Amino acid sequence: MNGPQDLGGQMGFGPIGPEKDEPYFHAEWEKRALGVTLCAGAMGHWNIDESRHARESLHPADYYSSSYYEIWTKALETLLKRHGFVTQDELLVGKSLVGNTRPKRVLQAEDVPAVLARGGSCNRPVNTAARFKAGDRVRTKNFNPEGHTRLPRYARDKIGVIDAVREGFVFPDTNAHGRGEHPQWVYTVVFDSREIWGEEADPTLTVSIDAWESYLEPA
Repeated sequence: MNGPQDLGGQMGFGPIGPEKDEPYFHAEWEKRALGVTLCAGAMGHWNIDESRHARESLHPADYYSSSYYEIWTKALETLLKRHGFVTQDELLVGKSLVGNTRPKRVLQAEDVPAVLARGGSCNRPVNTAARFKAGDRVRTKNFNPEGHTRLPRYARDKIGVIDAVREGFVFPDTNAHGRGEHPQWVYTVVFDSREIWGEEADPTLTVSIDAWESYLEPA
């Protein structure tokens, strides 16, 4: 979606200032925010794409004024309300008021290391042959979806070259909205920097993205 998270090429946000030796967390509450989000996701009522879309769906003013883990916790509130685990009144008072959804499963503390090590693979078999091969020139489609997508705005309606054919992966555009995984081939596509950023871009640079097959058409 054309949400506040899609910042590639946007002006007015100033330079990026990497923090040398940046810690994983800047405050103790951030550790808890990460842990609660992962444990809630482990209940099995939503997937990673729905979780991402919940973050994207925050109002731009709210998104831009929030820190990284504040965005996570605000999106988690949305997911918990959507799936019946809490109500807005319960969030306000900080305690349970009514009978809520029961989780499909509960992540126990002793199981956390093994679950994190196992991860959540999103690669899937695809029953059709890959439409493109390395070296093919392709154009990304130009669309402005209301729902979730992994094709960034700056890379739409641009001509690039297939650098590599990857595996089949869950299609996030449908998976985020409960419409099935519908796996597709994913390709690494390389663009000349001037194709992306215009004639004043550094001509020695390229931009690479991973794109699902339905994002692409022959150039």
